[in-house]
Amino acid sequence: MRKLYQYSYWIISLFLLSCNSPKKEKLVDASMPIYKDVPFKQDMAIKFNAPNNDISFSRISMDRNKVIQVASSEGILRTHDGQFLYPGTLVRDKTYRSLVDKAIKNITVFKNQFVYLDDKAVFSNAWAGNLYLQHNLPKAFTFDAGNDFEFLISDGSTLQFLSKTKAPWTGNLSNDTVQDILFDDDSNNFWVLGKKSISSFDTSTSELKTLYQKNDLTAFTFYNSKLIVGTNSGYLTLDSTSGKKITALNNKLPHVEITALTTIDGELWFGSTKGAFKLREDGKYDYYYGKRWLPGNIITDISKGTDGSVLILTEAGLGQLVFKEMTLFDKAQFYERQVRDRHIRLGFNASLIGLEDGNCDTGRLDDSDNDGLWTSMYLAGEVFRYAVTKSDDALQNCIESMDAMERLYSINPVPGFPSRSFERSGYIEELHDPDRWHNSTDPEWDWKGTTSSDEAIGHIFAFGVMAELMDNELKNRAITLIDTLMNHVVSNDLYMIDYDGKPTTWGRWNPDYVNARPKMVGDRKINSSNIIAMLQTAYHFTKKEKYKEKAFDLMENYGYLDNLMYPMKDVGMAPEDADDWSKMLSESWNHSDDEMYFVGYWGLYNYAFNDSLKTKFKDAIIDHWEIERPEKEGAWNIMTALTGTPEFDLDEAAWYLREHPMDLVTWDIANSHRKDIQFVEPNFREQTTSEVLPPDERPVQRHNGNTFHLDRVGKDGAEEYSAGDIWLLPYWMGRYLGVISEPQK
Repeated sequence: MRKLYQYSYWIISLFLLSCNSPKKEKLVDASMPIYKDVPFKQDMAIKFNAPNNDISFSRISMDRNKVIQVASSEGILRTHDGQFLYPGTLVRDKTYRSLVDKAIKNITVFKNQFVYLDDKAVFSNAWAGNLYLQHNLPKAFTFDAGNDFEFLISDGSTLQFLSKTKAPWTGNLSNDTVQDILFDDDSNNFWVLGKKSISSFDTSTSELKTLYQKNDLTAFTFYNSKLIVGTNSGYLTLDSTSGKKITALNNKLPHVEITALTTIDGELWFGSTKGAFKLREDGKYDYYYGKRWLPGNIITDISKGTDGSVLILTEAGLGQLVFKEMTLFDKAQFYERQVRDRHIRLGFNASLIGLEDGNCDTGRLDDSDNDGLWTSMYLAGEVFRYAVTKSDDALQNCIESMDAMERLYSINPVPGFPSRSFERSGYIEELHDPDRWHNSTDPEWDWKGTTSSDEAIGHIFAFGVMAELMDNELKNRAITLIDTLMNHVVSNDLYMIDYDGKPTTWGRWNPDYVNARPKMVGDRKINSSNIIAMLQTAYHFTKKEKYKEKAFDLMENYGYLDNLMYPMKDVGMAPEDADDWSKMLSESWNHSDDEMYFVGYWGLYNYAFNDSLKTKFKDAIIDHWEIERPEKEGAWNIMTALTGTPEFDLDEAAWYLREHPMDLVTWDIANSHRKDIQFVEPNFREQTTSEVLPPDERPVQRHNGNTFHLDRVGKDGAEEYSAGDIWLLPYWMGRYLGVISEPQK
């Protein structure tokens, strides 16, 4: 009940928040496109687990009262509890004594009422119990309802027609075994699926006619006035009148071993031994695999819910796909709640780990090498949110995360050096990388060193956004931290110096390190781009000449401008005669570098020293964006918009935000078996397919991940990512830049 109350509270809050229009966004050039935030259908899953591992299921139905029942080897089951992220269970339905006492083998719906098949009759508790048609097939297991209370049933070898008004009929398939029965409203006939034939039964003449014969048949349904037939190697299409084959076997599917077929509201749904999928209007498929959507992957049945949901029965329980109408703003409110409810550790934006099969109430907050970076990205998003809405909640979020960011600098003894993270003392051996942790002068706390360049650029990004957009004491605090960090870097010859007096492995922007890399090695370009952005940001807000002088020294005397302008298409592997470090750095495309580039572009473009440099930097940003376009990365598209270019793939950015799963748990995901996607040859960028899959079909990941990764096995349900950096940053930045509108009715 506690979860139900929480869910109801969320729904009410979502409604109230949707009714309150945020403040106006930043004005943009009239040539810039704007995504109108109109409602769309957001899919999510409510799962109901099987009561035990020995049970088997045959059919799932929902009646007009929105009650769900499942026919199983242990009788009729119904759903208990269950909501998004909090699975329910399937339990024995005891609402009628007869549901417990009778040997019910299957279930269907007629006129949206439950109808049952047991060893003696077809019956229902609707219509005052008046439906009771006896049969003489004690082992009957499959049936369907026709018009006017007519039913065709089978025990696998024998068929029997039952009706309130017509004479009964009994017959057999010719040398075949019945698997399923389906009624067709258009022809007013029952269709019978055998293991190697398809037949039709005419209710007016009681004629059973075999129309198609082929081995290995598994499922069938009617779609667009045609008969779709599943096999263990794909599906084929038959004429629904003659039974003649219209199309050859189609195996360009997410999985070819078809176990179930149905048509719901004009859309064709497939069940297979590796998940469920739906045919889209563009000929592609929406694929539902793994516990993000389903308790199991072997599909037994798919049916329409009377509440607009889709019910998918698996070997391990029921997955109810719910399609909720919402705007991006509504989705943002859900994610804001997710972050604050269970992803804030000491002010840091953190992951939740140690989950028991996806149960978010069983996890604990994790420390990370990138506590500063993930928090910087969340913090920047909340600053954008505050700039748009002037929300007191957003402001408080900013204050709390800023407190954590400030303490990264004060908790260690090195002036100006940002720790990676901090934690209460006594847990070093349980934390990530125990050898990188140190005791603070405060015996209650420990801190983590070896801070890297991605942390540094993340800090400068968030502090720069805060200094630019905040109109309160946070502005000065941000400027102080910009100066603190950059004074450390400049004073130490463009290195970050750790507690041992040595540069950290990755905190290196000195020309001796940067220009030691061949031009095509990404570290040369990324470090040049980042340090110029950082120095520009520092000069813009502090007006200290040392930052400007150092930046021009690097650009004019050490080639950093040429480095950062180096074409992205030419970034690749180091030559054979390069040093081992350069070879290691360039084994493949580094998607963490992409993240560092784009968060750095805020300072690189906005705070360019002059218009000439600003034009060059814009060219560099768009050059990078061009090579990233296949990934359809929502954050990179939105960040490219800050240059004022009208072409930044806004539709793809909105697609990323809409298609991103609400469930951010690290469920096992598999796509490499799919035959409906086109694979490409191995390449430097590690692009695996010709077109990227939607975010809700691939592993959940941060922006430093490869969107073309198809599979992830391990940690199934053990961790939940925060939406703070993954989703809220691009959404609120888009709102601030004015390329995403406020929610529309």
